[in-house]
Amino acid sequence: MATFIHPTAVVEPGAQIGADCEILAGAVIKDGVALGDRVVVGEYAVIGGLPQAIGFDRSLKTGVRVGADTVIREHVTINRATQAGRDTVVGAKCFIMAAAHIAHDCVLADNVVMANAVLLAGHVSVGSHAFVGGGAVVHQFARIGESVMISGNASISRDLAPFVLAAERDFVIGLNLVGLKRRGFAREAIREIKDAFREVYYARANIREVAAAALAGGRYAAPETRRFLEFFSGGKRGFSRMAQHHDGAGGADIAAP
Repeated sequence: MATFIHPTAVVEPGAQIGADCEILAGAVIKDGVALGDRVVVGEYAVIGGLPQAIGFDRSLKTGVRVGADTVIREHVTINRATQAGRDTVVGAKCFIMAAAHIAHDCVLADNVVMANAVLLAGHVSVGSHAFVGGGAVVHQFARIGESVMISGNASISRDLAPFVLAAERDFVIGLNLVGLKRRGFAREAIREIKDAFREVYYARANIREVAAAALAGGRYAAPETRRFLEFFSGGKRGFSRMAQHHDGAGGADIAAP
């Protein structure tokens, strides 16, 4: 595919992007941004803007890294990192819909979908195949596990373990079973995840300690289940809990892509 630069575009000498990228009208890509192959940046998106952090030293060399085949729609903002030599990261094959915001030092894995107007505060991490519904907001330093699905307009201030469904204010409402099946998880692995979910979320005890004991007990062999349990050993924000008005043991017919 031949490179085409519109006569009205302003391109700084030395700027480089991946092969077959598409930068649409009005988009701004700042110093320190690295785009993988076939990335699309929509109209009036701003990639690599200054962190919205009081006291940030503008002289620091930081950046944004976007993986191949990611689509960034119109008016999205992705801020560069706050720590020298570090990047805010968006993985490959992500879909970031219109007017979403990814703050400084966030790290998104591959195949993440963020719907319109999602707001991620600084230092948020999002696991692969997660889906964040429109208008949802996520507190700084929160961790969103792989294949999590967050409903629209949710407010998340605590960590969400892999494979769960979340809604409202930090409520876990079940497992994203359809999403796991779409990813091709084996039936035995899904059964194990269900058992581990019940053991952790229905226990009337410290959730971190329960997960550690379950992991050490040797009952769970599937790597997917072990990733679920290992998640509870980290983090700074505490963990979202089961909503009292939901029974999430069997999951729900809702799925992340």
